[in-house]
Amino acid sequence: MKLVSWNVNGLRACVKKGFLDYFNEIDADIVCLQETKLQEGQISLDLPQYHQYWNYAIKKGYSGTAIFTKMQPLSVKYGVGEEQEEAEGRIITLEFDEFFLVNTYTPNSQRDLARLNFRLEWEDRIRTYLMELDKKKPVILCGDLNVAHQEIDLKNAKSNKGNSGFTIEERGKMTELLNAGFVDSYRYLYPEIEGSYTWWSYMNKVRERNIGWRIDYFIISNRLTKQLMKAQIHSDILGSDHCPVCIELDLTH
Repeated sequence: MKLVSWNVNGLRACVKKGFLDYFNEIDADIVCLQETKLQEGQISLDLPQYHQYWNYAIKKGYSGTAIFTKMQPLSVKYGVGEEQEEAEGRIITLEFDEFFLVNTYTPNSQRDLARLNFRLEWEDRIRTYLMELDKKKPVILCGDLNVAHQEIDLKNAKSNKGNSGFTIEERGKMTELLNAGFVDSYRYLYPEIEGSYTWWSYMNKVRERNIGWRIDYFIISNRLTKQLMKAQIHSDILGSDHCPVCIELDLTH
């Protein structure tokens, strides 16, 4: 089974930059998007093989998530019950026979850290939610988690310490999540590979020089590691300031 996650930073713009070419070529079983920046009815994608699920933010041109899946889920849930985060369209959970899939666009703590406390409270709610799901069946969490967990996960670690996405608090919440029975799929397979990034600033030639951050993840329940076949970062795919990430699982055993 192949799963893809991509922060498209505006799906309508990304479609104009080759989104469907990549989508059709990758032929994934499930594709999860973040930051769709859409309201209902603003786009229509003809994807006959896929069931489509959308979580729109109330605020126009902001946030939003979507999942396209070849398999029809057993159940669908938007948010985890808190009104504010559902208003921002940040979470979709699909339940399948063998696992839960949670597509997430984690709130940015903002450059001046004005939203850090909100972010940390959100992290605690999500961790609790994932742990409850994990008691029932394995969990696959994917999305833009807006944190570089370790120094290896961004180009300029020293100069970014304390900045949004690389604060001690945000990194600590990721550690807490992993300690609660989950695994960073990419680092599980490639613990020491440097220069693997998923987001680059739009500033001049930053992406060409690979001055980036790895903030897009597939986090899986520990017991899925035996079925994890591949974890990839498709850094050659343009169309957004993020690139797609992909995992492949063998769920036949």
